[in-house]
Amino acid sequence: MKMIKKITSVFMTFLVMAALVIGSTSMVFAADKIDESVKTSLVTTAEGLTDAIVALKDADIENYMKTGDDFTTSAMQSWQTSKDELGAKKESNGKTTVTLKDDQYIVTVPVKFEKANANFVYVFESTGTPVSMSVDVQYGLGKTLQRAGLNTLMGVGTVFVMLILLSLLISLFRFIPNPEAKKAAEAKAAKEAQAAVIAAAPVQAEENLADDGELVAVIAAAIAAAEGTTTDGFVVRSIRKVKRNRR
Repeated sequence: MKMIKKITSVFMTFLVMAALVIGSTSMVFAADKIDESVKTSLVTTAEGLTDAIVALKDADIENYMKTGDDFTTSAMQSWQTSKDELGAKKESNGKTTVTLKDDQYIVTVPVKFEKANANFVYVFESTGTPVSMSVDVQYGLGKTLQRAGLNTLMGVGTVFVMLILLSLLISLFRFIPNPEAKKAAEAKAAKEAQAAVIAAAPVQAEENLADDGELVAVIAAAIAAAEGTTTDGFVVRSIRKVKRNRR
């Protein structure tokens, strides 16, 4: 509880200082310039907040996330997601900078940690009220290449997995019934059967004529007598019965 009270008092002290100094120099802000006193106050506030945030324990971070205002909650979330890959703080890593953009002050506090460097980026309103805080981790070349390689590997692996799943899905299509293909096969089979029957009809007729040799001879002789010729001039290939309408 003493630690929480101490950190809370640090927060409030720096916020009140920033509000008093920046609030009294609003005309400088309107001229799109940063007064040295305002800059000094912002730098002091941001660096103090950074030291206080880095020193927090996990339990303190959880408490601030539950009971803090919007700025405190977002700051705790940003620090909580970055602190494990940074490690313990070693020292400041350069000069704190203050810029003015879109009617807001942006304060960047560079810090050096055991595993990597990071920039604590604060956004303040013209009244000195902090709006947001983010932790920008500065990865080295080796770490950057490693992360890029992992991202590439994950992307390529995902593509291959999706291609394999797509191939398996396409291979399952042959087990799905296709009514149109079945109808087409049945129609083709019917046409082939009909063609076979038509092709076999003359053969069947010749077989019938071969079985009725005497009848064919008699009919051939009658036709020859009617035509006044001999049976050598024609060949009887088929005999069909003609249906006549009864009157």
